[in-house]
Amino acid sequence: MASASAASSLKVGFYKGSCPSAETIVRKAVNKALSQNPGIAAGLIRMYFHDCFVRGCDASVLLKSTPGNPAEMDHPANNPSLRGFEVIDEAKAQIEALCPGTVSCADILAFAARDSTYKAGGIYYAIPAGRRDGRVSVSDEVGQNLPSPFINAEQIAQSFARKGMSVDEMVTLSGAHSIGVSHCSSFSNRLYSFNATHAQDPSLDPNYVAILKTKCPPPTTGGGTDPTVALETETPNRLDNKYYTELRRRRGLLTSDQTLMDSSLTSTMVLNNKRNGAAWAKKFAKAMVHMGSLDVLTGTQGEIRRICSVVN
Repeated sequence: MASASAASSLKVGFYKGSCPSAETIVRKAVNKALSQNPGIAAGLIRMYFHDCFVRGCDASVLLKSTPGNPAEMDHPANNPSLRGFEVIDEAKAQIEALCPGTVSCADILAFAARDSTYKAGGIYYAIPAGRRDGRVSVSDEVGQNLPSPFINAEQIAQSFARKGMSVDEMVTLSGAHSIGVSHCSSFSNRLYSFNATHAQDPSLDPNYVAILKTKCPPPTTGGGTDPTVALETETPNRLDNKYYTELRRRRGLLTSDQTLMDSSLTSTMVLNNKRNGAAWAKKFAKAMVHMGSLDVLTGTQGEIRRICSVVN
């Protein structure tokens, strides 16, 4: 775990003296991208999560693979589904032109996830900064640290606990699945080949299954296409607590979504978030800040990358 001292050396307004327009530049790049494609908000929030859970929030997810070293970016959990790299790159280029070698890629990603949260959900929070960029990215570490879409609530809770995050924070952050999409391959087993007794997952609303089957044909052995489906169909581009309403209706798309309603460990939390959207939004903001402090590099650790996809 990161020392608490590293996390506490992050501070709000870190670049006020060294690069005062940094956060504004990121916000404008994010807003521009979202006006063209609102789905990028989900992409940037997910990228932040995938960064912070693997080697801490050090922008390791942004590093390209090098010969003989496949990076996090090319792990199946990230490739081809991570989106928003070009937003980070654009903000970084503008910031470098103004304040070279000052603002880390890790902080730019943290700002971008915060701005996406605000734009998609009207949920605002100040995010402390001062993270430094890591110099290592290893594809194999992704599977060891990120929870899979096929696991149950207890297992997801364990993966968050290993990072020092609570069960309630896990359930709260799962609400990010109120926006964004999933590839059919991440849930088609629930439609066609659930287990020996049931072809389809009995915990799924059968009407929802019928809709999903029209969007996801049975998986072919030849690979074929892998279409995408909205994680939450009521307000797919609005970050809100409708995700929890849908879980209550047995319309959680991924096993890792529906399990939150079906597990005694988490079901009460789901219902509380469904009932009280304002309280959920407040908790979401707090949990995003906490996640942004995981295992961070600060001070003279790591470096400030010039280009986010390669080490200096």
